[in-house]
Formats: sequence, structure tokens, C-alpha cells
Amino acid sequence: GYAGVVRFRGVRIGGISGIFKSHDYRKGHFECPPYNQQTIRSAYHVRNIEVFKLKQLKRPIDIFMSHDWPRSIYHYGNKKQLLKMKSFFRQEVESNTLGSPAASELLQHLKPTYWFSAHLHVKFAAFMQHETNSKEELPKATKFLALDKCLPHRDFLQQIIDVEHDPNAGDSLEYDAEWIAVLKATNSLVNVTQSSWNMPEKNGLHAKWDYSVTEEAIKEVLEELNHDLKIPCNFTLTAACYDPSKPQKNMEAVHTINPQTTEFCAQFGLTDINDRIQQAKEEGSGRGECEEEEEEEMDSTGSAEEPSEYNTDNSGLSSFNPDEIMLDEEGGDEDLSTCSVDPSPDHPPEFSTSFSDIRIMPDSMAVSSDDAMDSNNEELEKSGGSKQLEEKSSTERSLKRIGGDENGNSGVKKIKRRNQAIYAAEDEDKTD
Repeated sequence: GYAGVVRFRGVRIGGISGIFKSHDYRKGHFECPPYNQQTIRSAYHVRNIEVFKLKQLKRPIDIFMSHDWPRSIYHYGNKKQLLKMKSFFRQEVESNTLGSPAASELLQHLKPTYWFSAHLHVKFAAFMQHETNSKEELPKATKFLALDKCLPHRDFLQQIIDVEHDPNAGDSLEYDAEWIAVLKATNSLVNVTQSSWNMPEKNGLHAKWDYSVTEEAIKEVLEELNHDLKIPCNFTLTAACYDPSKPQKNMEAVHTINPQTTEFCAQFGLTDINDRIQQAKEEGSGRGECEEEEEEEMDSTGSAEEPSEYNTDNSGLSSFNPDEIMLDEEGGDEDLSTCSVDPSPDHPPEFSTSFSDIRIMPDSMAVSSDDAMDSNNEELEKSGGSKQLEEKSSTERSLKRIGGDENGNSGVKKIKRRNQAIYAAEDEDKTD
């Protein structure tokens, strides 16, 4: 789903889907097929309720996965090498706006042993030592790893990582009792409208702001399941498999209720968001129709929204990552390549943490000196090329994705890759 926690052989695995965009962050989950030009993008944007749910967790997380990088994680790895490989990240790295602030919030709260991300299509390792809140608390550290695209001569594979687990546990995915209890506790917060709203917090405006669960609530979940946490293999086919011999062009997607989700929600007494959205559509409330029209009139920057609790959005330049999948009109490819220059002085890290132990890693997640180094010890020189890069970056930032033809007619949206030729024939290294 949008966020979740499961177990496998005693290993606790959490994750959050999507990318962070400030103008959609405080909205409910309202999107469903058929999508319009706005909702086809906003459907995969992270929402505050998912971050809020994950922040209710108290028990340790072994592995956490996200599409976005947590903001500021680049201060805990080989930043010089990162900017050499992806020079168009420089402006965001130096202003500390690359990555998701919501994921950064989760990183500081959950302190997982491992964190794996994607999105920026470059291999990058980091080691973050977390601060302790008390003398009694044992220090924790997170080993972060992102990998490149799965293409020839790219760093898309890391050596196998051995994770401590329960050898006596079964080989099936299992529900996480604390997560199920959190879902039950926060069920009343579910929102399927486009209206922006804030999560409960201790500010005098909410009668309840702590939705973390007690041991008793976790025990109730276990009893409800008769202590059998095994996730059932109940996948159901809801759409025809793709058949290349029978192409179906211009086929409009329809909103389908997933029976697997329905069964899950029914079992635990949770609101089925897909079903709730369908009900709202069928009711055809005047307010909903009005909101939809207003949404369609907005551009993809969401400028008509109230400001987010985060003062800056992410992916200002990285949204133009030439390696990323883009929702674009046919044609309109921009040449976004930039030349590498020496990095400018480091931006002060957002986390006041010593990074001197970055090379001291378990053999199970060893990285080369090119993967990670002590950023506090780097002596980076200023380069005259930095000013040129800033000027070029501002030019690139002004590039707009074409929203229709020259007469203002909107075309049919297609998912396309900017380096599509690579998939057709050419070796990518020739274009790097």
C-alpha cells in the first residue's frame, strides 16, 4: 500500500511509496482511474497521513525502503563523488533541498538498521550515526544504500547483505502486529478528499495527538489472529494480462476494487480507501465535482495550494534527471546533460552527527572508498566553474514540459523515458 510494515523470518521491514511534493503532501488519497492530467501525477505523491502512521511506531525497524532519498543523507557519504556523477544535483545539495524532508523525518524517528532508496538513479552509500536522546539509550546507526538503473556498465547491484533473522521462523511474509494496531488506531484519520489538512499534533488544537499503541492493543491484534501472523496468498487477477499480439490502444483505465485489499480491511475493521473513493464518485456530490474542476484548472506546480509545513519542495532540479521516467508529451525532450566541475564547499550537515566512522562498516555491507568517505574531512576547493554551473542550472530550471500543441490543445499523456534510445539499441556508456 501507501506505507506498511511486514515481517519475514523475524526481520521487520517497513516502507513508504511515492515521491514528495509539497503541494499534495497534506491532501487525502482521492485519486483513482480514469486519471486526468493532474491526478496521473499526484496519485504517486506521498501524503502526510502515511508519515504520521509510521511515526507512531516504537519498536525497532530492521530495514526501511522508500523511493525518495531522505533529505540530507548525501551529507553522510561521498558527496564529492555524487556530484561528479550527477552534477545537476549540485544546487539542491548545496541548498540542502535534494530528497524528501518527510523521509528525513522518518529516518530520524525510526532509525532503521538499513535504508534503501531509488529515484535518483545513481549508486550512493552513506552511514549515519544517530544522536541518543538519553544516556540509557544505546546509539543507533543507519546504513543507507541507493543503486543505479539496471543497465549495462551501471552500478545496479551490491553484494549480498546478511541480515540477522530467526532461523526457526517460517518462509512466509507475516503481518506486523504493531503496524496493524497503528492502522486500527488511526483509521478515523482516513481522508479521501482533495482538501488539505494537518495531522494531529500537540499544539492545543487537537484533543488527541499521540496515536502510538500500547502493548495491550498489540496483544489484541495477536489474539484476533489467533497468533497466526502469516499473510494469506490471496492475490486475485483484476485486469487482463498484457498480450502484445492483441494491442488495445486508447483503452481508458477503470477504477477496480481490489478484493485482496477488501479482505484485509474487513479482517481488521479498517476503511477500504478504494471503496470509499468509489462511493464518493457514485454519490456525485456537488462539492466533489467542483473540487475536481478546480483541480484540473491548476497547473502541476500546485501553486493554488496552501503552503506545506516544509518550506521547500524537493526535486527542483532532480525532477529533470535525464535518467528518470517522466510523464511527458510526445516530443519535447530537452538535453539536460551538464558538465562536471569540482564541488563547492560543503553545505553544513542538517544532522549534528560525527561521520568519522563511515568506513567502519560490517563486512556484509562493505563499500569502497569511492562509495563512501568522511565528508567532514574533505577539503574541497572553490572553482570558477561553480558560477557557470549555477547559471546553467537556472537556465535548465526554466525549461517547461510542453502541456499541449502550439494551439493550446492538450495531447494524450504518455509515460516515456528521456533516454529511451538506450532501451532500443545504444549502449548507455556512449552517452554518459
